[in-house]
Amino acid sequence: MKSIEVKGTARTIAEHSSEQSRALKALRKNNCVPCVLYGAGDNVHFTVTNDEVRNLIYTPHIYIVDLVIDGKKVKAILKDIQFHPVKDTILHIDFFQIDELKPIIMEVPVQLEGLAEGVKAGGKLTLQMRKLKVKALYNVIPEKLTVNVAHLGLGKTVKVGELSYEGLTLLNAKEAVVCAVQLTRAARGLAAAGK
Repeated sequence: MKSIEVKGTARTIAEHSSEQSRALKALRKNNCVPCVLYGAGDNVHFTVTNDEVRNLIYTPHIYIVDLVIDGKKVKAILKDIQFHPVKDTILHIDFFQIDELKPIIMEVPVQLEGLAEGVKAGGKLTLQMRKLKVKALYNVIPEKLTVNVAHLGLGKTVKVGELSYEGLTLLNAKEAVVCAVQLTRAARGLAAAGK
């Protein structure tokens, strides 16, 4: 998995919530995003600029984050992002510090591979789950999970329970459909004509 460096500045938390919200508003006005790093014992509150996290957030890829907070470097993953409901600006980001000996939970993009039999017969291949939730040590997690669909016939699906990857535990429901070859009108017509 690729890594990306993000530099931040530690911040102190105001004791009163009214002061806290004023401080956060001022931060956001100055193109900064309040962040919290969990998993490191005490939670670390810090800020980053919007430019600093743009390449981490607006991408289909997943990254290990080399967080540099006031010169101190830690490895982390992006855990959660809160967006403004109207403006779509970033309100808050949660990071989780990686422990090399403990497994982490992360969503990994799914990539389909091969030409499905059902597509050759006129069906349409649809990807129903763009990401799968996995649990593993961070250095085992791949950049993407490849699903081979060459064997997939008309009207057939690939479910989470049918997939397995070395060193990874899939946490999605076993019956959840990852991808399917759906019958199109043309395929139904061909099937009817062939009878």
